[in-house]
Amino acid sequence: MPLTSQDVLQAMPPGGLFAGKRWLSSPEPFPLPPPLVAELEKLGHRLQVFLKTANDLYYRSRQGRVPPWIAAYLDAGKPPELLEAARAPALRHALPSVIRPDLILTETGFALTEIDSVPGGIGLTGWLSQTYAHLHPDKPPLGGAQGMVEGFRSLFPQGADIVISEESGDYRPEMDWLAAQAGPAFALHQAETYQPRDRDIYRFFELFDLPHIPGWRAMQAAAAAGRLNLSAPMKPWLEEKLWLALFHSRPLRELWRRELRENQRDALARLIPRGWVVDPSPLPPHAVLPGLEVNAWDELAHFSQKERHLVLKRSGFHEDAWGSRSVVIGHDVPQPQWAAALRLAQDSFPDSPWVLQEFHAAKVVEHPYFDRDSGALRIMQGRVRLCPYYFVPHPDSPPPDGNPPAGNAPSSRSPGSSPIRLGGVLATIVPADKKILHGMSDSILVPACAAP
Repeated sequence: MPLTSQDVLQAMPPGGLFAGKRWLSSPEPFPLPPPLVAELEKLGHRLQVFLKTANDLYYRSRQGRVPPWIAAYLDAGKPPELLEAARAPALRHALPSVIRPDLILTETGFALTEIDSVPGGIGLTGWLSQTYAHLHPDKPPLGGAQGMVEGFRSLFPQGADIVISEESGDYRPEMDWLAAQAGPAFALHQAETYQPRDRDIYRFFELFDLPHIPGWRAMQAAAAAGRLNLSAPMKPWLEEKLWLALFHSRPLRELWRRELRENQRDALARLIPRGWVVDPSPLPPHAVLPGLEVNAWDELAHFSQKERHLVLKRSGFHEDAWGSRSVVIGHDVPQPQWAAALRLAQDSFPDSPWVLQEFHAAKVVEHPYFDRDSGALRIMQGRVRLCPYYFVPHPDSPPPDGNPPAGNAPSSRSPGSSPIRLGGVLATIVPADKKILHGMSDSILVPACAAP
């Protein structure tokens, strides 16, 4: 019997999953061809290596072993107190244990627009995976029905406090659901009033919001003292989109070549759109920005619409740097708005850097959905953003088959000590006339599965 809209709606938790948000339901998960599934299965490790390399380059830049301007860009606008705490020697190798890239599905594969280490959607994707695995046992979601919950649980073998801020309050229902699924050792706490209690912490608050979270210093101190695992670590330099632009920086080409294996570097180069840091420092009269072929950023303001296949966005550490709040797509706005955005980006430097990226057009697909008013089945022509969720298990966590770790596993996380797991993939399908592929009321949200 075919699925109806009621089948999906009746599976919804009583408390919902997003505060005040809604989306379109579909009778089908989103199918991905086997070659793209294989790419997703490899991508988690590649991004883990990328973040490790970025972390190492940051520290080496501060030591003067590689160009100091790398760390100067990444530290710009950050409170000295946060930077000092983030550089605690004991946390030198700490990396995010959840990695979620935003991938645009193109005609040729994927284009990566962001790497989020404090992502929303873990509970939502977990619920979708469970629901569609039950409703469609012949089309199992990538990661499996329990992949998201098991992946999250694997980060904290003894359980954890999930500390969520008011700023992230829209995600509280999905995190409530996730904590209940993960088990009694997991509990939600309000970040603004939380004080650590020597239990591991999952951080679900943004670092720009720390003035409203007085307990952050105690959390960071407890993590630095080894009393608890804090994930994601409070390292603001790892939460900057600048890294995607720096990956393509010609002066750093040799550094990336030395730090990454050739196959990893080539795979990332195919995935990451070319980008630039919007630094308004003047160039010599004879010089140009490579790839843009302009001597000054103001020249971009006069590009024709066909020349403006570019995306402008804040890099990080700002209330407008997450979601799609600061995103401006050059060929989708009139020239005065584009010029104003470029001027804002330049005026914001260095305290709040912006990045410019090449725009990669998303492939148009067709996918069924239920009409919200009538429940009738309709077909959307849409564009797809894929969000795979990768989990780096704690070394003490048992593997997915439930067996204990082989050998003498270390008692604390060490880089690369556990294989990264793909927990699930959220597909957001937006109407084809939309350029910004982000969650909205007229989008379809479903888990991705492997096509037959």
